[in-house]
Amino acid sequence: MPSELDLRIAKATDMLTGPGAPMALTTFKAHGVDLPMVAAAPPALPQYFAYFCAQHGDTEFIVDGDQRISFKDTYAAADKVARALVKNFGVQRGDRIGIAMRNAPSWIVLYMGILMAGGCATLLNGWWQGSELAAGIEDVGATLVFADAQRAQRLDEAAYAGPAKIVTLDIAAPLATALAPVLGSDDLCGVALPEVTGDDLATILFTSGSTGQSKGAFSTHRAVVQGTFNYIAQALVMLQLATEDGTVSENRPPHATLLTVPLFHVTGEVPVMLVSFAIGRKIVMMPKWNVVDAMKLIEKEKITNFTGVPLMSFEIMTHPDRHKYDLSSLQGLAGGGAPRPVEHVKRIAEEFPTAPPALGYGLTETNGIGAGNYSTNYLEKPNSTGLPTKPLVDMAILDDAGKPVPQGERGEVSIRSVALFSGYWNRPDATADCMTSDGYFRTGDIGYLDPDGYLFIVDRKKDIIIRGGENISCQEVEAAIYEHPAIAEACVFGLPDERLGEVPGAVVYCHPGQSVDEAGLAEFLKDRIAAFKIPTKVWFEANSLPRLGTEKIDKVSLRAKYRAIWQQAAA
Repeated sequence: MPSELDLRIAKATDMLTGPGAPMALTTFKAHGVDLPMVAAAPPALPQYFAYFCAQHGDTEFIVDGDQRISFKDTYAAADKVARALVKNFGVQRGDRIGIAMRNAPSWIVLYMGILMAGGCATLLNGWWQGSELAAGIEDVGATLVFADAQRAQRLDEAAYAGPAKIVTLDIAAPLATALAPVLGSDDLCGVALPEVTGDDLATILFTSGSTGQSKGAFSTHRAVVQGTFNYIAQALVMLQLATEDGTVSENRPPHATLLTVPLFHVTGEVPVMLVSFAIGRKIVMMPKWNVVDAMKLIEKEKITNFTGVPLMSFEIMTHPDRHKYDLSSLQGLAGGGAPRPVEHVKRIAEEFPTAPPALGYGLTETNGIGAGNYSTNYLEKPNSTGLPTKPLVDMAILDDAGKPVPQGERGEVSIRSVALFSGYWNRPDATADCMTSDGYFRTGDIGYLDPDGYLFIVDRKKDIIIRGGENISCQEVEAAIYEHPAIAEACVFGLPDERLGEVPGAVVYCHPGQSVDEAGLAEFLKDRIAAFKIPTKVWFEANSLPRLGTEKIDKVSLRAKYRAIWQQAAA
């Protein structure tokens, strides 16, 4: 039966979204179905930025080392970028404009400026190698790409010669200096910006499926804004419950989040960055995860919450020097991209009583929304990814024919909402394969709903590995391995990893008379695929890999055999 917290959340959600309430719902028709939509949400992201940056004004928004930038100054910089894109680069409505760089203030300002100019913010994976970056740029027909020095160098090394103009920025410099190659020296005051609507193209994020090369998932402004408002609604519900419990203190530190995930990932983009605009939350950047640096920043910047792979919070909890840092400002430790072991959930709750753990489940294609498990509910059902997140998510468990299975039976987790992506760029076949006729996105995850409606994910339908929230196509890694002249057969699969959820592993068989070792294969792969895709462990078979009656390599038996070996070695 529903927990007490479930009942309170449902009541608070109804109060928040009912007629005349701040988050009252209307409907939007898609796939012949009326989908719930937050009526008060701005129609598009430029209006969203304008409203909340004006509301929060001089409040600190971005902290990056010595740089401290307010909401007002962030918006002013983005407005200049938008006008420069129109005047200096001829950006028109719907043009795909790439961002290929690590997290930096200029990343956020460019994202805003591209959208305000009517362009489509195309979030290129900063971990990709040059050939992967070039493929992504060409796939979506990007006309302009802003890159930091490292990503620009990778494109140079890959001999990229496509039509997109590559503009390199020094993102370590102060914001005005970093943006100088974009702004130029012309007066931008009289440049007109388009009136962007909810139907306009907003973003493209890349996701790897089971078929190899990453696909560009594109979304409208309406979808991104509504996905963001689904998170805002959840935050307001939690605030309402805290108010009822009398735990909201006047001395409570202002909202501040530690940015531990890349902004090109949907988690960094939507629940971290975009939600921060609405709640006036300071974003504190750290260039690379380091548990000691994280604790220092939590203490210095009074961080109230952060979202990362689950073991980031576990590393803080178990660090021997944790007592040296004041972490009392923390109010929430959210995780995603991998499940948390049950014992970790319990320990976090015990050792951080004012910062209850939470787990989120969402995908690039859903603009990050799906399900969530919080507080005492998470303790009671630590193996669950939680309830479908209200007010916008409609979740179903479907069979192969797209029909709902009986409650408790396993099927494919499927999500329907106004926040869904519109499709995969130039891949109508892939779009059709993952969508039902009545608008459910088939996630590729196998799961079931318990009698209380909680989602439990038990398997994966697609041949992918999810490493810390990043999808890795087994087929893509296998194809790269096969490029090595010594390799005759290869099989790639996921290996369980305590910190990242999964890491890629491989079993290979070499041509008779030829050989390569594990280090040599890794060196060969590093220029072909991103570092996070390179197998963490490679086993070499002396004989040809086992095959099924269809002559396909028997991946199921190989995966079971070598996962057992991996887990035994870890133990």
